[in-house]
Amino acid sequence: MNQTVVLERPASATPRPAVTISEHIVEVISDSGEGAQRCGQSLAAIAARMGNGIWTTEIIPAEIQPPARSVAGASGIRIRIGAERITNGGDQTDLVVAFNEQVLIGRVQAGELKPGATILLESMWADYRDPAVVTSYVETLRALRKDGYRVIEVPFEARCKELVSDPRKGKNMFVLGVLCNLYGLDADLAHEQIARVFGKKDEKVIKGNIALYDAGAAWGETHLDIKYRIPAHKSTEAQVVINGNTAVALGVMASGMDICAMYPITPATSASHYLSEVFEKVGGLVHQAEDEIAACAFAIGASYAGKCAVTITSGPGYSLKQEAIGLAVMAEIPLVVVNVQRGGPSTGQPTKVEQGDALAAIFGSHGDAPKVVLAPCSIEDCFYSVITARKIAETFGMVVVVLSDASLSTAQQPFPRPVFSEDWLAPPVDQTPVPTGARPYDWDPVTGLSRRFQPGQPGGMHTLTGLAHDRNSKVAYDPKINEEGLRHRSLKLAALQKTLTPPPVFGDADGDMLLVGWGSTMGAIEEAVTRLRDEGLAVSSMHLRFLQPMPSGIREILARFKRVMTIEGNWSDKLDDELIDEDNRRYSALAMMLRARFLVDIDCWSEARGQPIKPGDICRVVRQAMLTTGQAT
Repeated sequence: MNQTVVLERPASATPRPAVTISEHIVEVISDSGEGAQRCGQSLAAIAARMGNGIWTTEIIPAEIQPPARSVAGASGIRIRIGAERITNGGDQTDLVVAFNEQVLIGRVQAGELKPGATILLESMWADYRDPAVVTSYVETLRALRKDGYRVIEVPFEARCKELVSDPRKGKNMFVLGVLCNLYGLDADLAHEQIARVFGKKDEKVIKGNIALYDAGAAWGETHLDIKYRIPAHKSTEAQVVINGNTAVALGVMASGMDICAMYPITPATSASHYLSEVFEKVGGLVHQAEDEIAACAFAIGASYAGKCAVTITSGPGYSLKQEAIGLAVMAEIPLVVVNVQRGGPSTGQPTKVEQGDALAAIFGSHGDAPKVVLAPCSIEDCFYSVITARKIAETFGMVVVVLSDASLSTAQQPFPRPVFSEDWLAPPVDQTPVPTGARPYDWDPVTGLSRRFQPGQPGGMHTLTGLAHDRNSKVAYDPKINEEGLRHRSLKLAALQKTLTPPPVFGDADGDMLLVGWGSTMGAIEEAVTRLRDEGLAVSSMHLRFLQPMPSGIREILARFKRVMTIEGNWSDKLDDELIDEDNRRYSALAMMLRARFLVDIDCWSEARGQPIKPGDICRVVRQAMLTTGQAT
């Protein structure tokens, strides 16, 4: 079958001035292995170095190696670039670079493209050797233009073949050149970024990729009739641009922990991969165990020996660690567990985001097993949360769970370069003799705290057990002694809770609607609140970093608003389903906890679509909710 396709090549003999815009959302999508993510990460890094705000969101297929040219196999990245600080991935995409039309279809069907979005589409499929592919390409192209998208066909493959024998290993740098030219990004910074990305390769590889970049920039300058300028404001202080998993790994090192025990699991693995590359340089050790249970047990053993260790996992791995975590709670051994949440249950959606593990982290154990649970709300917070977790774990002799998620794990954002503080570190291991008469679990009657005995301390010998025990760590089945242990382990949470300050309110201290969130949704919620307040709506928000224990002052904050709604990335029933009513509705995790604790009628809106929540969707839901109560005009 021979079909003729006329390529759209806008003439630009006369250079057009750049249109100044405040932000743009760009996507680069391809089959797996074509380097779309590296292209987007490099674009974001260059923009950040110029002083733009950026936020990236990786687009990862569910399968490790999906079939080429498949709708569900889109692999790539979304980059939001702005003139000001960016805190989330934003709403719909303004411009897409697609390496084939099939991966593009998936993004269109998901509603991720803005109406009228610009699409730079690889044109090689117009005369491909397989007639079925040509037909698919032509029909998709026709449908996209009919739907109002502006499709510009680009000969990525043909242009790259002029420079490399395998365009799959160079097309991404050509695209980077096109995009940097389109957005007016600095070519020298781009060359530096390419040298950094391929720094472990030889000079020939670096020069080859720079040549591809330059060719893409030249093609964009000659053939595209669009050009944008996003004002940039360089920071006066040093910045870092990293993703959440790297921030977690750096937090592990900065906290003074020197043992990480792990078993590979998506989307947490890259944190331990980064540690495995650099941890030994600062005296640390990454131990890859034979399974998740062994990893947790190894970390507990290391902590018992006098340090505080961390184990990094995701939802299914956290489930497997539960029994060992219970041992750490009973024995009061400090332990930090990082859970990078993903879609569930079971294997669920390994590459997709969800906030589905809050209740499991807090309550997921047989018997009463109090744990501290905190949730970082930004890339920067991923770093500092781990430091906080280590200090709490050692101070209180507790398990501390850090709930990150797939959105934070792969997203990039610039933030001020941390300045190291000695206060982050633990004191030296105490090997002084144990005072005569001291007991391994001599619980304080007010705080529940007890002195930490460490192996090797003279006079500190005792038998460690996971069974109910008395103050001497001797197994005890006496009802009074069992309750004594339960009481004092619970008192630790109360003691910590007394040190926490109320979460700040974003917006006015009172009003018609308060949105409450936790974890990675903060940026989207606060952006939505800003938009709604600009519309004249009396909306504010509050974000919780500590889920267990919750700080004081929350009850008083809730009481100052006419209506309260949680915004979460987990499941809740919708009242528009025929069978759902107020008697059987399942609420989202935070809404359930707030309702139970404060006896307040709290509504909820949640999504579990495997995608980060968008500020525009929050705005839509809040407007609708306020209209039903007459609070919006």
